[in-house]
Parts: sequence; structure tokens; C-alpha cells
Amino acid sequence: MVTDIRDARAATNQAPPLVGHDVVATDLALVEAVTRHASAEVVADLADLGREAGSAEAREHGLLANQNPPRLTPYDRYGNRVDEVVFHPSWHWLMERAVGHGLAATPWEQQEAGAPHAHVRRAAGFLAWSHTEPGHGCPVSMTYAAVPALRADDALAKEWTPLLASTTYDPGLRPPATKRGALAGMGMTEKQGGSDVRANVTRAVAQPDGTYTLHGHKWFTSAPMNDVFLVLAQADAGLTCFVVQRVLPDGTRNQLDVVRLKDKLGNRSNASSELELDGTVARRLGDEGRGVRTIIEMVAATRLDCVLGSAGLMRRAVAEASWHVAHRSAFGSLLADKPLMQNVVADLAVESEAATAVAIRLAAAVDAPHDPHEVALRRIALPLAKFWVCKRTPGMVAEALECLGGNGYVEDSGLPLLYREAPLNSVWEGSGNVNALDVLRALSREPEALAAWITEVGRARGGDVRLDRAIDDTLALLGDLADPVALEAGARRLAGRMAACLQGSLLVRFAPAAVADAFCGSRLGPSYDGTYGALAAGDLRAVVERTTPAP
Repeated sequence: MVTDIRDARAATNQAPPLVGHDVVATDLALVEAVTRHASAEVVADLADLGREAGSAEAREHGLLANQNPPRLTPYDRYGNRVDEVVFHPSWHWLMERAVGHGLAATPWEQQEAGAPHAHVRRAAGFLAWSHTEPGHGCPVSMTYAAVPALRADDALAKEWTPLLASTTYDPGLRPPATKRGALAGMGMTEKQGGSDVRANVTRAVAQPDGTYTLHGHKWFTSAPMNDVFLVLAQADAGLTCFVVQRVLPDGTRNQLDVVRLKDKLGNRSNASSELELDGTVARRLGDEGRGVRTIIEMVAATRLDCVLGSAGLMRRAVAEASWHVAHRSAFGSLLADKPLMQNVVADLAVESEAATAVAIRLAAAVDAPHDPHEVALRRIALPLAKFWVCKRTPGMVAEALECLGGNGYVEDSGLPLLYREAPLNSVWEGSGNVNALDVLRALSREPEALAAWITEVGRARGGDVRLDRAIDDTLALLGDLADPVALEAGARRLAGRMAACLQGSLLVRFAPAAVADAFCGSRLGPSYDGTYGALAAGDLRAVVERTTPAP
């Protein structure tokens, strides 16, 4: 009973803020994945990033960047068209560290120099740094993804890769030759087509000097203050990829008008914009009419980051949930000791571990560009994981938020931002349907892709009878690949089952028995309905304790 107002004003039975921990070292699933696909030395190399990502300072900057969204300044004080976007200092703090930790295009140069695990290191860092704030991951991701597409033209690749791979964050609209680092973006979609980029109507007009001018409207272009963009437009021979500089070599600003910043679901820190191009100077990347083929490597890399970003959201959400229940008491004991809450948090932990395992496995495939199995596995597993992990994230984050009750519903907890952000990666770089259909495309056109999936999941054969049965049932779903109508109608179910089997095979081979058992007993069962907290009896306490952050 409260006898003094001072007693009522004192906060008791509240979990302390989840700050001051190393988000890499305390994520055992991530540490184990990086160790098996790379080395313990790579884990150690991420120590500074892990500690900074878990600091109170990083958490504060993440909140401030979203409380103070970017502002569009179309004209300067004299009436000159400038189309600048002004970001809060916390955005720049986050970007400086993300670039400085090598999360942009750095691994491509490291790989060229012979570093064996550059992409696994970067993937783990990107996942862990996502704990700070998700919005600034967009320009970081696009910068990473631009390099493999730029390789379609040796001269353009040599010009831009060193700047994009730099670990120096150098913002501001200036000629690239005067900068110590650069960021990349992309302008693919238009209002009439969305994912159907072949419906694009932006025109590319060839000029006598070998450049082109672009004329049209781009529906979504994130981070319009970036230095260079890969843009799709219709040339004489068809859809073509172009490189568009924000500032031209002579210091003049390219004709690139920012119509508006999108008022969107998700983070508030990033500037998603709508652009008009009218005489915009561009250089062709790849052959005319081969735009999709040219930019597909950028799409593949950003799809990997969709999986990593969603896995990062999951991990941050389950960390917050497990931390809360470890410190909050209700009805006579800690929430973590309540059997039903223990079941819920364990289930969330299993989801997070499965996402982390497949995300780092995909990064390891990028580190082996000359291995036929790894190349084929990357081709099929990227759309599978992009479909499944990103589709699972919103429900998982919502359940984690509920673990905190009303405390999770207020912005200061960080969970509302995660919840708003959760659907993003399922939409970006192709919706669920687009990725499920891409799986069918790979199965029908590239038999080595299915062979790679069978080989990969087959490495866990005999480890769990439920996994073995699920693999056989999934292969039966393929049916007749010659019947595209029937196959397309079941594309989502097929993609989901193939992805779950891939996750299950990784957990059976590498995760603790309690985690693998919980996954196979739920996700691979014929009656699984996705409800969290319905795991069969097992060592759920061990699963929860494994996922709870340590200060």
C-alpha cells in the first residue's frame, strides 16, 4: 500500500534499460554462425562494433534520428533550386560509424585483396549494427550492393568502387573527385509498374558525347543525398541501366529534382524520395536493353541485406523481450519463470536463431564466388530466405512487443519503431509474391539450383526424423514443373517449406539440441499454424537463457 506520494513516484519492478552490452558477443547464435563459416578471429574483430551498438549513446542516437526526421530544402535563400535534404546530427553519427565499421562496400575490395571471409564479417556486423536504428541501413545497403552491378563496366567500377568501399563517411554534395568516400542509391521503380520494371517509361536519350539524358519520374529513391545512383530507363534497344551522379565532374549539380519525401510506414530517419528527371546526365552501365540483367547483382545483394536486416530486427526484439521478462515480476515470481512466458520467449528465440543461421550461411556463399555449389545455393536460397524470414518478422516483433505489455507500446522502449519497420523488407526488392515466383523461375530454368538445395538440406539427413519427413514432403510439392499454372498457385507454400527445411537443416547440424528440437517440432510439423508460445515440452529454459543478453 502506498502511504506517501514519494513511494508512488519511485519506479520499482521495472527492467533496467538494455544498454551497456556487446550485441555481438551476447548473441550466441551469431557468434557460432560466424565462427563456423569464418573464424573466431572474425568474431573478435567485431568486438568494437558490438560494444558500440549496445551502448547507451547508440540507443540515444537511434531515438533522436527518428524523432527528428529529415527535411527537404528544394530552394536556397536566393531562389536557386538545390534539392537538398537536411538530416539530424544523430543520423550522421550513425552513418559515420556504420561506414567506419566497414558495413558499406568495403568487403568487395577486401575480397579482391584475398580476405577469405569479408562478406561474413560484414554480414554479421550489419546484423548487429541494425540494433542501433534500421533507417540508416538503407543507404549503407545500397552502397554495398552497387559494386557488383558496377562491374558490368570496368571503367565505371574502377572510378566508383574505391569511394564506395571507403571507411570514411564524407557527406555533402561535391564532385566525387574531391571526396574521401561516397554513397550509392538506386532508382528502379516507377508509379505505373512497381516491381514490374519493364513497364518503366523513363526515357534515355543518347547524346553525341556518349552520355545520355534521362526524362521521367521515379517513384521510390531512398537517400537522395547520396553521390551516385543506378537507374533504369528505356533506351532505343529497351530497358537499360545507367549511372547517375548527383554532382557532375565540373561541380554543377545534375538535373535531379526531389519532388517530395515519402510519408511512409517504418522508420522516420531515412529520406525516401520521389524524383523527377528532366535532362539528367547519365552514363550507360552495361549494354542497351540489358538493364535487368545488369542490375540483378545489385538486387541480389540488397536481398541479402533484407534478410540480414530482418534477422537484426528479430534479434533486437527478442533481446528486449528476454531482458524484460528476466527482470519483471508478476503474480509472485519473475516472468521468465512462468511456464507460458518461457514458452513464448523460447519460441521467439528459435525464430531469431533460425533467421540468423540462414542469413550468415548466405553471406558465406557470397564469400565463395567460384564454388559451383555456393553459387547455385545463393541463387535459390536468397529468394527463399528473403520470402520467408522477412515474412515472419512482423508477427515475431509483435509478439516480442507484447511480452513487454504496455511498456513495449511506448516509443521510448524502441519496440514501436521495430514493429513499424518489420514489414519493410518483405516489400523492398520484391514483395512476397515476386520472390516466391523467383524461386519457381530458378527451379524451372536452373536445375543446379534445386540440386544445391537438395545437397544442402541433405547434409542434415538422419539428424531428425521430422526434418527428413519435411524434406520429402517438400520435394513432393514440386510436382510437375511443366505445369506452371498449378505450380504458381502453390508458390508461397513451396517457398515457405523449402526455406523452413533449409533453416531446420542448419539448426539440426549446428544449433544446441534444445533449439533444433523446438524448431523441428514446430515449424516442420504438418499442423503448424505460426502461433508463438505453443512449443512442445523441452528444455525451454535453456533456450531462453541462451538468448537473454548479458550486461
